[in-house]
Amino acid sequence: SITGALAALRDAGAQRILVLPLYPQYSSATTASTFDAVCRELGTWRWLPELRMVTHYHDDPWYIGAVADTLRDAWRSRERPERVLFSFHGMPLRTLHAGDPYFCQCQKTARLVAEELQLDADRWAIAFQSRFGREKWLQPYTDVTLRDWGRGGVRSVDVVCPGFSADCLETLEEVAMLNRDNFLNAGGREYHYVPALNDRPEHIAGLVDLIRRHTAGWSTERPAAELEEGRRRALALGARQ
Repeated sequence: SITGALAALRDAGAQRILVLPLYPQYSSATTASTFDAVCRELGTWRWLPELRMVTHYHDDPWYIGAVADTLRDAWRSRERPERVLFSFHGMPLRTLHAGDPYFCQCQKTARLVAEELQLDADRWAIAFQSRFGREKWLQPYTDVTLRDWGRGGVRSVDVVCPGFSADCLETLEEVAMLNRDNFLNAGGREYHYVPALNDRPEHIAGLVDLIRRHTAGWSTERPAAELEEGRRRALALGARQ
C-alpha cells in the first residue's frame, strides 16, 4: 500500500521522495488519485520529506519507441495485421469537458507510435475500453469498433494497450479474451493482443532514465556519520527514536 511504502521509506531515513505513478497518460482518476493518496498519508506526518511528482510520460521518445518495439517484435514471427487498434482505458466524457488532458494525451501517444511504425492512416485507430453506467464515455468504444471491423470485412487485428505499464485483469481478460470474441464472432479471422511493456528491458531502462531526469540536481546522499550524529543529538535533546 502507499501508506506502507511511505512508512518504509521514512524508516529508511528517506528525506526526498519522487512519486512516479505508472500511468503514461495523465488522468485525474489515475495519476491525480495517486498523488491524492500520497498527500493524505503525508498529511499525518509531523516531519515531511521533500517531494517531487511525475505527472505523465505519454510522449517521451523512449516510451514511444518501447511501445513500437512490442509490435515490431510481434511482427517478426507473423505478418502485419490489416489493422492495429490502440485501446486505452475509458473515462466518462465529462472528464474531457472538465479539462482532463487524458483524451488528448492518448491521441498523441497512438499517433506517435503509428508514425514510428510508419502505419498508413487507414491501418490504425484509437478506441476506449471498460465503460459502464449510462452516461457517455470517451469514444469510439473498443468493443463496438472491433465488431464493426469484423462485420466490415477486416480479417486480422492487433490490439495494444499503451495506457498500461503492466498487464492486468483488464488487459488479459477484457482485451485479450472478451474483445477477441467480439471480433471473431462478428466475422474477423485473426486476433492478437500485444502484451504491455511489463519487464521488457527497454521499459525498465526508460523508467530509470525518467527517474534520473526528475531527480537531477537533487542531492540524495548524506554521509552515514552525519546521519548518526544528527540522531545522537536528537536523542540527547529528548527524542524517543
